[in-house]
Amino acid sequence: MTRPVIGVTTSARSGWRIFPLIALNVRLAGGRPIWWRVGAPADIHEVDGLIVGGGDDISADLYGGKLMAEARIDPERDALEYRLLVEADATGRPALGICRGSQMMNIALGGTLHQDIYETYKDAKRIWTVLPKKRVEVQDGTRLSEIAGADPMKVNALHTQSVDRLGRGLRVAACEASGIVQAVERAEGSFFLGCQWHPEHLWYARRQRAIFRALVEAARAFRDSRSQFEAVDELAATTPAGQPI
Repeated sequence: MTRPVIGVTTSARSGWRIFPLIALNVRLAGGRPIWWRVGAPADIHEVDGLIVGGGDDISADLYGGKLMAEARIDPERDALEYRLLVEADATGRPALGICRGSQMMNIALGGTLHQDIYETYKDAKRIWTVLPKKRVEVQDGTRLSEIAGADPMKVNALHTQSVDRLGRGLRVAACEASGIVQAVERAEGSFFLGCQWHPEHLWYARRQRAIFRALVEAARAFRDSRSQFEAVDELAATTPAGQPI
């Protein structure tokens, strides 16, 4: 059986080192990753699932926030990932957002961000590392708890922004003790999961690999269901009028 195809977007600045890590996790989960760079064609209909990676701040223009001089933004990347997430939502394709990707997922569905979590959450501990040093609480009854277990999770953290108002159809799947949202997910419908941490760096951890596996399995299910519909449509097109299919 062929592997489901997963489109992956990354930062133009750090993609050279991040894409190989995401690609490794996708391959370990049974998928085939393709790299979508800014400025190159990216057609959602050519893939079975989507991963939006981390890096770069998101322009506040997208959600009505305040423009910050120190923000490092990439408007072309914003436009690409916003479009792809809207198209994934519209076509029922599964999507995984990582760090910035989780934030963009929320924005694409109409949500907003806290632009500086340490201004909003005064008691939050500043832990910026690719090592799993931050503790997050997984919410009971969520898809994330079904995928990776409901026990508290140790994760890595490199973000300074986080979800504020939730986007359409999303719910909180994990958060810190301080209240910072660490994961969001779609409660119903196609697989849409965003995590503020970087599971691609934690490929050795069973619970983190499970996140990629869930995406790939959802992408395979989407591909198979689409193939069935296409087969029915093709049969209908070649069947003489008035005869049963």
